Amino acid sequence: MAKRFGGKFSPQAPTSSTPDRATFAGAKVDPVGARANLMFLPAAVLLFTALTQGALGLSIGVAGAGVLALGAWLLRGGLVAEAAYMARKTARRPALPRKIAAAALTGAGTGLAALSHDGHVIAAVLFGAAACGLHIAAFGIDPLRDKGMEGIDTFQQDRVARVVDEAQAHMAGMSDALERAGDRQVSARMAQFQTVVRDLIRTVEDDPRDLTAARKYLGVYLLGARDASIKFADIYARSQNAQARADYLVLLDDLERNFTDRTAALMLDDHTDLAVEIEVLRDRLQREGVRLD
Repeated sequence: MAKRFGGKFSPQAPTSSTPDRATFAGAKVDPVGARANLMFLPAAVLLFTALTQGALGLSIGVAGAGVLALGAWLLRGGLVAEAAYMARKTARRPALPRKIAAAALTGAGTGLAALSHDGHVIAAVLFGAAACGLHIAAFGIDPLRDKGMEGIDTFQQDRVARVVDEAQAHMAGMSDALERAGDRQVSARMAQFQTVVRDLIRTVEDDPRDLTAARKYLGVYLLGARDASIKFADIYARSQNAQARADYLVLLDDLERNFTDRTAALMLDDHTDLAVEIEVLRDRLQREGVRLD
């Protein structure tokens, strides 16, 4: 379905009292690139070439193709988990080392592929070991250590993870609802608001102590915004009501302003806590006779 073009300089560009952010703000590169997607190709090739083998070769080839496909799927998940790990200041190591498992499965699948064609076990083991090593050289291994977890309450961080998952589910619901409305400008405005929400999420993830102050925003307010988005999408998809559109854009302006203010307040509180900790440490050192010039 054709969509009306809209943008900042469009005659029908929505007015907003909040400053526009760059359209690429918060943009992320997909960690799963062409190299990872090409790892499904050997499984398909093996599956078709196994059709020309006998019953035993066919069975081993199909098994090898399945193992290779599973390895490629695990590699995709491992790359996504590694990107999330690298993007955060504090993160736990992945519970399942998917990239290492993918390398092992790739080696096993390659060994089965070699075994299905020539039947030599030693050659199959050598091919499998080489494939496993090349996979690790190409994609690396998973992070094996926690990052920035010293002094972090793991129970509190688990609570943060649950709240963040809930907030991301609400944002996904908003985006899905606005797809039904079919208004590109409103969808772009929602993307800008969600960038502000992600700023708040990152602030809470960096310091889980901020969860108490931000939980209402990431839970109650986002839930209300999701419900309002669903109702707006239903109304606008039926009648193209201009007043409903204007009211919804005003709501997004108010929400964005409040989320921005909350993020700034949390960062100010963190700076204040740091200043208090420094002052307390200075007082203790001075009482012990250590002079700080």
